[in-house]
Amino acid sequence: MSETKLTLPELIYKGLEKYPEGLFSSTKRGGKWYPTEVETFKRKVRNLALGLYDLGVRPGNKVAIHSENSTEWLICDLAILSIGAANVPIYTTQPGDQIKYILENSDSVVHIVSSDEMFAETKPLIKSVKSVKAVISIRGSKHKKLKSFEEVLEAGSKLNEKEPELFDKLRSDVKPDDLATLIYTSGTTGLPKGVMLTHSNIASNAIASLEKLPFDAKEFHGQNVLSYLPLSHVFERMVEYMYMSMGCRIYFIEVVEEIRDDMQYVQPFFMASVPRLLEKIHTGVKVKGQEMSGAKKNLYYWAIYRTEDYNPENPPSGLDAVKHKIADKLIYSKIRALFGGNLRGVVSGGAALSPEVFKFMNAIGFICVQGYGLTETSPVITVQTPGDMRIGTSGKALSGVEVKIAEDGEILTRGPHVMKGYYKNEEQTKEVMTDDGWFKTGDIGKLDDDGNLYITDRKKSLFKLSTGKYVAPQNVENQISGSGFIEQIVVIGYQRKFCSALIVPAYDNVIKRLNRDGYDPSKPYSKDEKIRELIQQEVDKANKTLSPWEQVKKFELLEEPLTIDSGELTPTMKVKRPVVLEKFKVEIDGMYGED
Repeated sequence: MSETKLTLPELIYKGLEKYPEGLFSSTKRGGKWYPTEVETFKRKVRNLALGLYDLGVRPGNKVAIHSENSTEWLICDLAILSIGAANVPIYTTQPGDQIKYILENSDSVVHIVSSDEMFAETKPLIKSVKSVKAVISIRGSKHKKLKSFEEVLEAGSKLNEKEPELFDKLRSDVKPDDLATLIYTSGTTGLPKGVMLTHSNIASNAIASLEKLPFDAKEFHGQNVLSYLPLSHVFERMVEYMYMSMGCRIYFIEVVEEIRDDMQYVQPFFMASVPRLLEKIHTGVKVKGQEMSGAKKNLYYWAIYRTEDYNPENPPSGLDAVKHKIADKLIYSKIRALFGGNLRGVVSGGAALSPEVFKFMNAIGFICVQGYGLTETSPVITVQTPGDMRIGTSGKALSGVEVKIAEDGEILTRGPHVMKGYYKNEEQTKEVMTDDGWFKTGDIGKLDDDGNLYITDRKKSLFKLSTGKYVAPQNVENQISGSGFIEQIVVIGYQRKFCSALIVPAYDNVIKRLNRDGYDPSKPYSKDEKIRELIQQEVDKANKTLSPWEQVKKFELLEEPLTIDSGELTPTMKVKRPVVLEKFKVEIDGMYGED
């Protein structure tokens, strides 16, 4: 990796010069696609940057974006970065009180929202946020005090006519060590913390990640890529910077539930994902076979079950290779067609990808790699590469990134990717940084002799049974949630004699299975004995792979899934264990009635 530090505009604009003429990106909104040409994108970035400058935004100021993924999100981001200001992204799912806290804590001077609908949570609170001098609505607003996107673009265009050199001067004044963004990590407890990432933090991570791509960067040039993960999360945002640096055409989908149809339209070459979507795809493929019968069904499951033994480091050879080719021609090729027919690779991040899903994705013909990182590390620390994809690991460290394991098993990392610190929070910054610059990730893991990193759990998630045995709940949860009949699971056991679990069944799949057997479950489904028996079978299967003290001895079924809106999940879909333990205290205590 080059030692030269870059700003994000330098990295992105180099890429924009490589773009083929025509389409830069397309955004799906209200079921319709809205394309943007490359030259239009560049013009709007310049005009919005100068429009923000005209509003009084200066280098070092903060500008918040509260919007769904869209071309406009990227225009706002690059405009903010190009004048030396810092972007403060806000999740679309963030509640109003947290938005108010983020705006106040970050000292944001401008707040950009996508629509009146997105502004609804903030409207009653915005007057009390003294730092915010203007609110801009991307899609226009019925509120008179909100400025429209077009209005700000027009003001920027006029300023550009008057001072044509201003934009380039502002952009060239931005330094690699300047603050690029303040990203507020949701956390499973307490108030969000503002992670300070510089231009160099993210640009160095993007450049090092480009070296680890499963294909040469030239192969990405002009290809369609699909974006569905929130741009408010640093993982997808850094991936977008990579896409732009390679000249990819980016398609922003509207709702993840329509991703199958969107893939047929976009025909993506590559996409970034989280395990949850891939797990749902895997489950859907397995359940699909239930609709078949006879020889067709037997052939289908013969091919699907073959994926369980697939190892991308040692692909099938000899007779196994022949069988794999037959499975590919008859079954896997048809599954690939569901992804648009052009998908070559997927990178999974945000959480551990189960070995079963990892093997499945690679077996059916994609290069599916997983990586590991945090918001505080810009985000990538390690990632797998083709030919070096050890099952169960998150790969090796990026170029220039150091990783080591502390005495207590915690993963530590050091390098150009590590954040500047938490905004206005020296105390918590000191808690996660060692004197010699190592960042404490809060994750427990190990390195093998070849430098591959294994993540076993969150340090804070580890709990001790009353028997003295330690349990890593994530490992147990991963083993059990691999079942196509289980949607969510939370393992419990701190200071108890054994492990128990709260389980949300994948009710659609469960009902299909029971209907096939001639049984129609009754509501509430969580109390139906046949559903309970089916889930018990799945738990028993997983228990066989676990140590005796890790095995789930009892469980309770929940009727409704854990959600962000109900406060049980963070915006990045992590379980807020303290909230869940409190909310379901009666159910949990009931499982330990004899304790």
